Amino acid sequence: MSALYGATAASAAAAAPVAKTLGAGSAVPALGFAAVLQTVLGLALVIGIVFACAWLARKFGLQGTPRNALVKTIGGASLGGKERVAVVEIGDTWLVLGAAPGNVRLLHTLPAGTLPDAAAPGPASPGGFGQRFRDALKEEANKRFGRHDGGAR
Repeated sequence: MSALYGATAASAAAAAPVAKTLGAGSAVPALGFAAVLQTVLGLALVIGIVFACAWLARKFGLQGTPRNALVKTIGGASLGGKERVAVVEIGDTWLVLGAAPGNVRLLHTLPAGTLPDAAAPGPASPGGFGQRFRDALKEEANKRFGRHDGGAR
């Protein structure tokens, strides 16, 4: 034990003159306003570049979804803070899905590329939510597929 204490004491004795010549705290450079400002601006620049790359990837569709995917999203609409209705295509069928936190339900199925007629009888009033939703789905399908004939093939 005394050998270990002797080695520690010798190390401390050797380090004492070095510490006196450096002075207390001189091993850490003083950070002035310019150095802090440069660091903050550099960090802001890097974060800005990351967000710009994410925005560009989203804008130009670089999300990596293959064109021949089994499931394709045709359209969707937000119904509130956490509820959503989406139309997805699987094979030759469109599925209308309702999604809420922890819950996804099948609302309706359609043959792919067809939309229900706007004049079809239904429980919704002509100016109600059902009519507006059908119109929105029809417009979205027309925008995506470039059809102006009501979705008929």
